[in-house]
Amino acid sequence: MKRIAILQANYIPWKGYFDIINLVDEFVYLDDVQYTKNDWRNRNIIKTRDGLQWLTIPMQHEHLDQTIREKKVASRGWAKKHWHALTTNYGGCEWFKVYSEEIHDLYKQVESMRFLVDINHLFISKICNIIDIKTPLLEKPRYPDKGEKNRNLIEMCHIMEATHYLTGPAARNYINEKLFIREGIKVEWMDYGNYTEYGQFQPPFEHGVTILDLIFHTGPDALKYINI
Repeated sequence: MKRIAILQANYIPWKGYFDIINLVDEFVYLDDVQYTKNDWRNRNIIKTRDGLQWLTIPMQHEHLDQTIREKKVASRGWAKKHWHALTTNYGGCEWFKVYSEEIHDLYKQVESMRFLVDINHLFISKICNIIDIKTPLLEKPRYPDKGEKNRNLIEMCHIMEATHYLTGPAARNYINEKLFIREGIKVEWMDYGNYTEYGQFQPPFEHGVTILDLIFHTGPDALKYINI
């Protein structure tokens, strides 16, 4: 049995994203698909005492059919602003001082990066290290385009010798599960409904914020709140 997941790289994703990574044998970045504006690729949410706040990486918009891999950062300075927002809102958390240097170093590294995928891959990889997720993070394998999303996903599963494909509930809008079964691949669906709350400041509790919220609040216990 070999379980894989295939997802687009997001900016400092929420804990559910890392839950998927932790549950599979190999995780594949799907970065050659069309970039979607106002999505999770270049932004995420933090919790503040005044409510939720977006942290957004400014993007260049050259043409509408750009892939995620082609997207470039529009201007510098965003990394410092994001780090300032994190410091302002999480500086008082129990584990902030323990992880602040490592996270700050990440923001210093990405300041000069031009491509969004490089920024997202670095953050995801480093966060996996911080919370002790050891799943290999892989680039999408090359294969002839089958011209249809389900066929392409199945082809990737075959190339990677996967028997199980794990995906989120939003994929029910396009996944042809019967087609996967005919090809010898079992589709497994994530359930995000059983996460345990932790000592997040300022109620009400919000599950859908960046993973950094969980790290700053729970430290080395973060994985316990992901892997249920």
